[in-house]
Amino acid sequence: MHHISAPYRWFLRFNYAVLTVLALLCLFPLVNILAISFSSSGAVAAGKVTFWPVDWTLSSYTYMMENRQFTGSFLISLTRVALGTAVNLVLTILVAYPLSKDARTFRSRTVYAWIFVFTMLFGGGLIPTYLVVKETGMLNSVWALILPGAVPIFNVLLMLNFFRGLPKELEEAAWMDGAGHFRTLWSVYLPVSLPSIATVTLFTVVGHWNAWFDGMIYMKSPEHHPLATYLQSMLQQQLNVTTTTGMSLEEADRLSRVSDRTTQASQIFLSVVPILVLYPFLQRYFVKGLVVGSVKG
Repeated sequence: MHHISAPYRWFLRFNYAVLTVLALLCLFPLVNILAISFSSSGAVAAGKVTFWPVDWTLSSYTYMMENRQFTGSFLISLTRVALGTAVNLVLTILVAYPLSKDARTFRSRTVYAWIFVFTMLFGGGLIPTYLVVKETGMLNSVWALILPGAVPIFNVLLMLNFFRGLPKELEEAAWMDGAGHFRTLWSVYLPVSLPSIATVTLFTVVGHWNAWFDGMIYMKSPEHHPLATYLQSMLQQQLNVTTTTGMSLEEADRLSRVSDRTTQASQIFLSVVPILVLYPFLQRYFVKGLVVGSVKG
């Protein structure tokens, strides 16, 4: 590093400067939303809020925490993410493992591979999918948000390509020790596939957390909407805080500091928090890449 040429040093500085600017451009909108959520409605309406709260208040968050529909939708989304991620990971791994074998080991591999690729290019349509969900009795159930997309083909392709890149010697050693397919998958493939599993997990969690359209279609009542569907419906409405009849002076004062923009900002920020908390735990696996694998010894 002490012998780096001057032009290369300037290139590194320019590269760091460009990446810093891009990172700030991605960060500024989130900071602005956070500042709006902690500001009073008057300051937001006057356009005084940029990247720092004006007239600091927790009224929006207090209002949201007292909103039973928001907290209920939040819990439904957590349930969906937990169940959906488990189902997706199990099925993705079980599908990717046999498809990673060659035609001599798995004779029908090509047929199954084309069937899965076909599902990526063509879908049954919204109405047939809705009828299937309806006839199976999953309407207004969390399983309607999980089972129709239980096997994400894109994630299967990621895992399949990773399994193919693993050394054949690892599997051969397991077979010589008497291991079967399930034992080989559990004891050999999965421990060395943590980077790929972490990537698929993050994609799955973000996909379930941000999905809103299926909740709008398959859930009959708003009480069963996941958080993303609830936020989508709220963004299309205006918060009405003009009626203060029957309220105490304290309640009226608190609601006067809340507007549709501050409430929506607090909802958006609260919906981002779980992903921000999860990402650092999976980040360390990404630096290893999706093609890690070598024979040691």
